[in-house]
Amino acid sequence: MDHEIPVDETLAAEHGLTPEEYGWILERLGRTPTITELGIYSVMWSEHCSYKNSIAVLKTLPREGEALLVGAGDENAGLVDIGDGLAAAFKIESHNHPSAVEPYQGAATGVGGIHRDIFTMGARPICALNSLRFGSLDQSRVRYLFDGVVRGIGDYGNSFGVPTVAGEVYFDPAYEGNPLVNAMSVGIVKIGATASAIAEGAGNKVFIVGSSTGRDGIHGATFASEEISEESEKKRPSVQVGDPFTEKLLLEATLEALAAGVVVGIQDMGAAGITCSSCEMSAKGGAGMRLNLDHVPVREPDMTAYEIMLSESQERMLLICVPGKEEQLQSVFEKWDLHAVCIGEVTDTGRVQVHYQGVQVADVEADHLVLGGGAPVYHRESRRPKYLNTTSRLPALKDVQIHEVESVLNRLLGSPNIASKQWVFEQYDTMVRTGTVTGPGPSDAAVVRIKGSKKGLAVKTDCNGRYVYLNPRKGGQIAVAEAARNVVCAGGQPLAITNCLNFGNPYKPEVYWTFKEAVGGMSDACKALGTPVTGGNVSFYNENPESAVFPTPTIGMLGLVEDIDTHVIQSGFRQAGDHIYLLSPKDWNFRAGHQEIGGTEYLSSIHGQTIGDAPHMDLAEECAVQAAALALIRSGMIASVHDVSDGGLLVALAEGILFAEALGADVHLSPRGEFRLDALLFGEAQSRIILSVAESDAAQIQTILLEHPEVQWTRLGTVQSKPEFSVTVDDQQVFRCSLEAMKSAYHGSIAQHMERVAA
Repeated sequence: MDHEIPVDETLAAEHGLTPEEYGWILERLGRTPTITELGIYSVMWSEHCSYKNSIAVLKTLPREGEALLVGAGDENAGLVDIGDGLAAAFKIESHNHPSAVEPYQGAATGVGGIHRDIFTMGARPICALNSLRFGSLDQSRVRYLFDGVVRGIGDYGNSFGVPTVAGEVYFDPAYEGNPLVNAMSVGIVKIGATASAIAEGAGNKVFIVGSSTGRDGIHGATFASEEISEESEKKRPSVQVGDPFTEKLLLEATLEALAAGVVVGIQDMGAAGITCSSCEMSAKGGAGMRLNLDHVPVREPDMTAYEIMLSESQERMLLICVPGKEEQLQSVFEKWDLHAVCIGEVTDTGRVQVHYQGVQVADVEADHLVLGGGAPVYHRESRRPKYLNTTSRLPALKDVQIHEVESVLNRLLGSPNIASKQWVFEQYDTMVRTGTVTGPGPSDAAVVRIKGSKKGLAVKTDCNGRYVYLNPRKGGQIAVAEAARNVVCAGGQPLAITNCLNFGNPYKPEVYWTFKEAVGGMSDACKALGTPVTGGNVSFYNENPESAVFPTPTIGMLGLVEDIDTHVIQSGFRQAGDHIYLLSPKDWNFRAGHQEIGGTEYLSSIHGQTIGDAPHMDLAEECAVQAAALALIRSGMIASVHDVSDGGLLVALAEGILFAEALGADVHLSPRGEFRLDALLFGEAQSRIILSVAESDAAQIQTILLEHPEVQWTRLGTVQSKPEFSVTVDDQQVFRCSLEAMKSAYHGSIAQHMERVAA
């Protein structure tokens, strides 16, 4: 019997607990814990569940706003008022470690888990997004991981029936051996019809609903709270196995049960399974639970209490039933061919008491285990990394020569970080449920209609980990600002963010300093842009045996489009003869200095260097540019809009042609004073947006911009009927390139790499 296994400090250490933490357990229990209790403490006090090394820093983020309907972290997902009596529930989470070991199931169950967070709020998921990071595609292992992750996301999402409408994919050797797989879900719910993850009402029955419980995923929470190593391959049992068809049934049954008014509280069984849901729901309600694991439906023989409590088998919920409604609850789930089994009842003791085979195997105080209660909170040592003393200084690099520009542009268009991600999104169903207005590819953010109205939601994930690596504070600012800028370019007013903070080992002072600085930068930008944080996820220990990944605070941005018929504009040029403009901060004049190539894709792809400072960012300038852009878009006179980001101005203009239909562009640039040609063409300074407008509307647009004196409107050129791209700088033609040559570079890159995936 597992309750007879002797527990000591050595066994506690094997569960990831420090000697000090084990001492606290002994003190709080007043005795030696059982093996099941040790397992409960180990998962609940893991970083993945307790945020013990991050919560003190996270509390510095802005977490209040007029549109927020629940506090950050109070529920399974954030909830934002979008008008007309509706709210958007949204959240992003990581599944990095499972995907590094078993990419298909790791990614698939990440999608399933984040959708459950949404529909346990009572919201129906309307779209999914993802943010993915891998090593170099030249490596066969990376291609294997990339292929498995994309298939896992596609197969689960497509079968579940929710469109995957947006995302991002980056490749860099920094992510070698430790890919980042972040999944986001967005849903819609009527205000007042939401559910809460709470247990209350002594005597109310506790039900487990959904799938049976197996041994998959045991200690997944603690697995996610340690570094990837050679031992990780042996931990495949820590990777859950998903079933999207069962999840679809669980979605419908859950929403039906909530609508029927038979649910007091409900929580997804994600990390730490029954343990986490029972402890967190009890602590939130100031209640307790008495559980009998003999009643838990299991799919494997001879499972122990330890295994049942810690299993992370997918497609399961813990639910508190309204008294007297038990049969009605069971009939709803039976209708959908799912388990709905009473495994205990709510108590007023504040304790989670677990029985199995006639023995009490656990008796713990719920509040001692959870975030905000008795879980440990640490303030780790922090120290500025020494590498910043070296990377902050750019070497003397030779400027690009005119005869090299066309080749450099096409190399950048073929870089996997810039090239078309069609190989990825063609594996996703982007249109199911018929709500997608703009999906992957032609727009800076996706837009999904709010059915029954003219409104839509603009959604985007964004982060450039290279920027955060070179300047954590500025990189954190840019991550938020660019996500908001993309939402604006899609016609939306940014409302709020969710975040997934991917960093290395927090016990390393340099990592923790970077984490604090990046969160500080995020906070700066969220305050400036009025986009509070609704919640999210922290993923530490993203390291391989060689080094940590680039610090990557992925931002999931939500915005509201007031009129999807007139405010949704795509990136591609629309009509020959339209004028092309650059919207930028006042007196920009390209500000092209040597430092402006720091941290760029140009430096990385062409010179093989990740060096310099992150690009220029001024939050006041950013706010001014976004406000002006949104005003112009809402005027109805803008033909196309696209922000300048990876690859700089020339790549953004080239994408305007690539996203068009057999059009070209003739561009004339007139920088003032001395400048570097590579910085002018490929620098990634922020707060710049390219727009095209009909010649007849140019004067009226100038009138609108009188109300935005902090911005500048610079004529760049004209959309051409001939499908080619020509650029002149100070009356000297830099290059002339055919659309076909750009297409070949842009559309073929990733597919050509992936043709080498082993059969």
